[in-house]
This record gives sequence, C-alpha cells and structure tokens, in this order.
Amino acid sequence: MSWTRTCSERGAADPATLRAKALDLLARREHSRLELRQKLVQRGFATSDIEPVLDALAAEGLLDERRYAELYACSRADKGYGPLRIARELRERGIPDALTEAAIAALDDFWMPKLRELHRKRFKSQMPAHAADRMQQSRVLRQHGFTLDQIRHLFEPLT
Repeated sequence: MSWTRTCSERGAADPATLRAKALDLLARREHSRLELRQKLVQRGFATSDIEPVLDALAAEGLLDERRYAELYACSRADKGYGPLRIARELRERGIPDALTEAAIAALDDFWMPKLRELHRKRFKSQMPAHAADRMQQSRVLRQHGFTLDQIRHLFEPLT
C-alpha cells in the first residue's frame, strides 16, 4: 500500500492545486528548492509541472534559498553544530556553495562561543589533562562540525 497521493486521486494536476500545496508547505517552514521539489514529487505531482511553479514562487520571493540558508544555519548553530557540519547539511539540501558560504560567514563571531558552550555542556568545562583526553574531546567536537583551528583555539591555554 502506497502512502503517496497521486495527482489522479487529487484531481487534475493544475498549476493552482500545485501552487496551493507548495504554499501550504512553505507556510509551515522555509524550504530549499530541492526539498520543496522532493515533497511535491512525493505527493504525486510531475516534475515538469513543478518547475514553473517553483520559478514563480522564487520570483515572488516566497521561495528564497538565501533566507532558508540563513535560518537553517542559525538554527543548527543554536543546537551546537559547527560550520563544517552546517555547510555539509546545506549542500545536501541543494543550497548553492555561494549561499552556504555566506550563511556560514555571517555567523563567524558566534562559532567560538558556541564551541565553548558545547564543551561546557558535554565535558563540564574540564580541559583535557592528557593527550588521549584531548583526542577524545577533539573527536566529539569535530563530529559536531567544528574546525581543527577552532578546537585548537579552545585548547590553547593548555599548550
């Protein structure tokens, strides 16, 4: 049994129906163009019908990948993720490299405070006493997407 609805079940795949569904999805949260296209395809709309609607929404400013990238980057940074991970996730969502870099660069002043906050939460602000502890903490911080330079800067007072 398939849970995706097809256009035949919904009636004709007219542009008004497609636009209404796209607006319904955009009203809930921002989407990248790729995400919105995938959701509309899952709902049974043809790709050839989707592209003109997405172009119109983008022209009207209702589908804005720059805005999406900025909001997504801020949201993920607030959850303790670093620039490398956020950039990778944005690329996976179809955001162009230029917009990804701009969204990451806009948060440059926030990465070290976010890294310190993550370190405090995760390790109770205990700086590593041994090389093995330092490697373990670095590995965790790298998994969250922080750069080696940022992690070295965090541990600088120890060297």
